[in-house]
Amino acid sequence: MRDFNFVTIFGNMNVLVTGANGQLGSELREASAKRGGRYVFTDVTSVPGRETVYLDITNIEAVRIICESENIDVIVNCAAYTNVDKAEDDSQTALLLNSTAAGILASVAAERKATLIHISTDYVFHGDTAKPCREDWPTHPLGVYGSTKLLGEKKIADSGCDSIIFRTAWLYSPFGNNFVKTMLRLTRERDALKVVFDQIGTPTYARDLAELIVKVIEENMLDKTGIYHFSDEGAISWYDFAQAIMELGGTTCEISPCHSEDYPSKAQRPSFSVLDKTKVKETFGIKIPYWRDSLVDCINRIKDSE
Repeated sequence: MRDFNFVTIFGNMNVLVTGANGQLGSELREASAKRGGRYVFTDVTSVPGRETVYLDITNIEAVRIICESENIDVIVNCAAYTNVDKAEDDSQTALLLNSTAAGILASVAAERKATLIHISTDYVFHGDTAKPCREDWPTHPLGVYGSTKLLGEKKIADSGCDSIIFRTAWLYSPFGNNFVKTMLRLTRERDALKVVFDQIGTPTYARDLAELIVKVIEENMLDKTGIYHFSDEGAISWYDFAQAIMELGGTTCEISPCHSEDYPSKAQRPSFSVLDKTKVKETFGIKIPYWRDSLVDCINRIKDSE
């Protein structure tokens, strides 16, 4: 990693990306590589071969300095505490990263009259209805993760900055740790697995979300502020998802469905958190891929990298 004072990326719009070495940040690197904007990728971790600026987003002065130094127009916040179960025992860290840091980025964006693009979650909903969740529905998180992400949304709103919030769900990619990579590994290593079938949602290929974010920035749609829901199309259970991963990955394992109560976890999860994407499709003029088509692309990329 290198100090931000030595950043020498050139382009049009100046974009700061936080959490750049995570799943979505990694996809943003690729999605933005051939576009016109100037992207400054930041994180608190380094990855060999990736140019990354160190930035602690819980330090408001550090955020102010880099935004001033790089004349930032847009902040894309991909950083978050996403370990849903661990958050139940580590609520202070989850609150710091999901709420306090979001508020800091929003405050700096407001000071600079910049736009903040922030990533939130389907876990802000209770998930007690069988209808796709709309942006204007009442929120009711079931655990620390969802609660801290919702507090982050509120801090952004309170800051008065121009913001676009994308709530997403079940994020996966060839990068980092996620359900797809875990299932590919486990179905190679084990003869049998149990996966819950009574939690319904929609997987989101991080590349699809990254491409939307780049489109919003590069086509100057930053005036379309508000909260939007984005995942891939369709609705499945984790069990269905696991079966598709095994089939497309070419692995062999007996996967059995089980109830959530049969799979002990610290955090309670929504039973139905499919997101209604009408607003995002109409506002940004996009067609969202079907979840299985995106899964095929991701697994092919993983195979190519092995």
